[in-house]
Amino acid sequence: MTAETNDCPTKRRIVVAITGASGSIYGVRLLQMLQEIHDVETHLILSRAGRLTLAKECQLSPTDITDFTDVVHAPSNIGAPISSGSFRTHGMIIAPCSIRTAACIATGMTDELTSRAADVMLKERRRLVIAIRETPLHQGHLETLTKLATLGAIIFPPVPSFYHEPKTIDAIVDQTCMRILDQLGVEVEAAPRWGEAGGVEAVGDSDD
Repeated sequence: MTAETNDCPTKRRIVVAITGASGSIYGVRLLQMLQEIHDVETHLILSRAGRLTLAKECQLSPTDITDFTDVVHAPSNIGAPISSGSFRTHGMIIAPCSIRTAACIATGMTDELTSRAADVMLKERRRLVIAIRETPLHQGHLETLTKLATLGAIIFPPVPSFYHEPKTIDAIVDQTCMRILDQLGVEVEAAPRWGEAGGVEAVGDSDD
């Protein structure tokens, strides 16, 4: 697939980048969810390391996930439309995001497409969600994430919640992906929400 021209978009363009950190299932599930939304156009960047993790963790090939992606960009294509602020996009999600990728964005090292597209989101004041996948975090990691937050990125570690009593890994992933999409104003009801119909509320009067 090739990127389209920069005519007035009729759909919300959302960039999804999958790096080599563990947790490629998050990027895959986000693409699947977005494919079901009629007014969203997805743009995928799959890094070389991301391909390896995708095969190891999900037993999927790049072709398997590009089947439910609208536009695919080569990670080395620094001239892709999404590398320019004049190409209108709704936002970007990096899921999973490696510490290396986070560091490149934080320091302006935009010599490949994921960090360049992320830099565009920051300079154009568009939503950039970084699903960082690393633990434990040393001071250097924390300083990188703090700088990104200061620049305007949303730091969203894919930490699972359990109030909805998930029974499967898919249920855990879906709830996290739903919350990630909330950050872009994309509504997907993939899991019960706290305090809403079908959700769960705390019992008791403890403040702890």
